[in-house]
Amino acid sequence: MIHTKVRCREITESDAEAVADLLTRGFVGRSRNYWIQGLRRQAFRSVPEGYPRFGYMLESDGTPVGVLLLIYTARKSGEETAIQCNLSSWYVDPAYRNYAPLLTKIAQRHKDVTYFNISPAPWTWPIIETQGFRAYCRGIFFSVPALARPPRWSEIEVISPHAKTIEGLSEAETELLTRHARYNCLSLVCRTPKGTFPFILQPVRIRRGFIAPPAMKLIYCRNAAEYAACAGRIGRLLLRLGKIAVAIDSNGPIPGLVGIYTERRGRKYFKGPHRPQLGDLTDTELVLYGP
Repeated sequence: MIHTKVRCREITESDAEAVADLLTRGFVGRSRNYWIQGLRRQAFRSVPEGYPRFGYMLESDGTPVGVLLLIYTARKSGEETAIQCNLSSWYVDPAYRNYAPLLTKIAQRHKDVTYFNISPAPWTWPIIETQGFRAYCRGIFFSVPALARPPRWSEIEVISPHAKTIEGLSEAETELLTRHARYNCLSLVCRTPKGTFPFILQPVRIRRGFIAPPAMKLIYCRNAAEYAACAGRIGRLLLRLGKIAVAIDSNGPIPGLVGIYTERRGRKYFKGPHRPQLGDLTDTELVLYGP
C-alpha cells in the first residue's frame, strides 16, 4: 500500500488525545487513562532547551499512525550537564510499518545525547544490540530488606511531596525526592550516624513467569551499598505497607542483602557518551507513566 501524505513531526500538547488513542490501540492491557496521565506529566515537567517535550509521531492525512515517546532529562556530571533520553513507548499501525525507521532515525540523531531503553522485551535484545546499544544492566536482584539488620541509632522518614527542605540533603536531592513523591512514589530518607541517605521506591507489578511477593522497585539510590546499609530499616517500614521485596537493577547479587538474582528480565541498554547509573530510574517512563 502506498501512502503519499505520511510525515514525521514533533508531538505537541494538542496531539495528546489522539496520541493516547493510538497508544491505547497499540498496547493491549494499558488503559487510555494510563497514557493520558503520563502525557499530562510530560506536559508539565522541565525539559532541556532545544529538545522535544513528548517525542515524535508519524502522521497520515492529519491522523497519527505512529508514535515514539521520548523523555529528555538534563543530568549534572561534575561541572558538565549531560543530556539523557529515555526511549519510551513505540507503536506504528501495521499498514505504516515501512515508515517506522523514520521515527528511530529522527529520535536518535543527536550524537551528544545518551539514549537508553529500560523496558525492552527479551525477544528484542538481539535487535537492539545490532543497533549499537550496549547493556548497562543485565538483571534484577529481588531483595528482602526486612531480613537485614537495621543500622544502630537509625531512623527513617517518609518525605512529603510538599517538603521545602530535607535536613542533610542538598537542594537538588530535596527537589528530586519531593517531585517523585508527587508522582506517587515513596520517597524516603534514612538517617544514621554515618550520614543521611535518600531513596525513592515505587510499587511494581510482577509479571507472570516469575513468582515473587508484593514488591517495590528501587527508583533511586546513590549506590547499592547505601541501600544495603539501610535495608533493614527500609524493610521494616515496607512490611507495615504490606510490601516484602524490593527489586533492584543489578549485574549480580548484591553483598549484604538476602534475595534472588535473575537475568530472565530487567536488561537495560544505552547508546551514547555517558553510561547510565545503576539505581537511578528517576524521571523515566516507569515513573511518569507507571509500571
